[in-house]
Amino acid sequence: MEYNDSQEATELAERARAFMDEVVLPTERAQPGGEPVSEETIADLRAEARDRDLYAPQIAEEYGGMDYDFRDVLPLFEQAGRSVLGAPAMRVDAPDEGNMHTFELIGTDEQKEEYLRPLVAGDISSGFSMTEPLGGGGSDPKMLRTTAEKDGDEWVINGHKWWTTQGSDADILLVMARTNQDAHPYAGCSFFLVSPDTEGVEIVRDIPHVGQSVAAESHAEIKYENVRVPEENLLGERDEGFQHAQQRLGPARLTHCMRFTGMATRALEVAKAYLSEREGFGSPLADKQALRYEIADAETRLHAVRTMVRDAADKIAAGEEARIEVAMSKTFAANTTQNAIDTALQSCGGNGIGKDLPIADFYQAVRAFRIVDGADEVHKRVIARNAFEDIDEAELEPLLRYDE
Repeated sequence: MEYNDSQEATELAERARAFMDEVVLPTERAQPGGEPVSEETIADLRAEARDRDLYAPQIAEEYGGMDYDFRDVLPLFEQAGRSVLGAPAMRVDAPDEGNMHTFELIGTDEQKEEYLRPLVAGDISSGFSMTEPLGGGGSDPKMLRTTAEKDGDEWVINGHKWWTTQGSDADILLVMARTNQDAHPYAGCSFFLVSPDTEGVEIVRDIPHVGQSVAAESHAEIKYENVRVPEENLLGERDEGFQHAQQRLGPARLTHCMRFTGMATRALEVAKAYLSEREGFGSPLADKQALRYEIADAETRLHAVRTMVRDAADKIAAGEEARIEVAMSKTFAANTTQNAIDTALQSCGGNGIGKDLPIADFYQAVRAFRIVDGADEVHKRVIARNAFEDIDEAELEPLLRYDE
């Protein structure tokens, strides 16, 4: 299958696959099923990734990365997704990957030195604090209620957030708040850098959720009550938070697509190996036509995902927003990878739901993908609105006549 990847992208992906096969997957198999992985294990994997020139390839070299183009890193993201340990090992893990990209795009030189450099090194972690209870900052960001008001040379933040990924472990929080109450609903918001240790920040709890138990990813509920931050903690332009969020979320959605495509591919690899060895009713299960067709359908749709994501990434690389292409890629990838992993789990029967294989963890992780980074319904709404907005009524009549 040809995806028009550059030679650099192909070579990077090949090295990433070798790293996954030789180091990451054996490490994963050595972990007790269903238990979180230690920080020491992740640190060891990162050291090996550095030795193999696979660490933070998407980040500028001056901040500790490898300075690859976004488009060239996509195949590596797919390889990283083959294990829940792959992304953190190569420092392409959410939410830090998207937050590092945000700092690169809109951070000041001082903010990059203070936060981006240690983020890339893995010395600190970050949280993206945008979503609020009852829909604010989530599927309908116009409902965002958190405010930031200027008081002298400080900003005073008040609000209630939840689903802040890595929020309870973060050293720095990227908080979206409304800074102009009179602006258009899609304008008037800004990003602020807030330390969890700041007076008025309350980490209420980690929300129990379906997800990656092995990676031990947290999603925090956080309250901000009269939280004061200095003026220089404004990240990006004032009142341009929604625009900055789109700059972050568009590429991040595509990297998510590739990680989950890698996850689905690995699940199918495990399932195919199991079906080839397991016998039932006189022959290997891999010989059963119904199961073979299920695998064939999954492989076909994953190929389509890879192609769609690359097309959207090419448009972003050319300077386009590619909002429709990203929406199509995200919703199609989320459903395709969920169905592929479900097929793999079903194929493995009782072994599929056990934690000795990675499929059960994959199954938990992939269901959230249809909600995070924009629910299916939100992306379909964007796609449908675009599909209808250019219709010319004068052109409809011949299309709707049945007498010709």
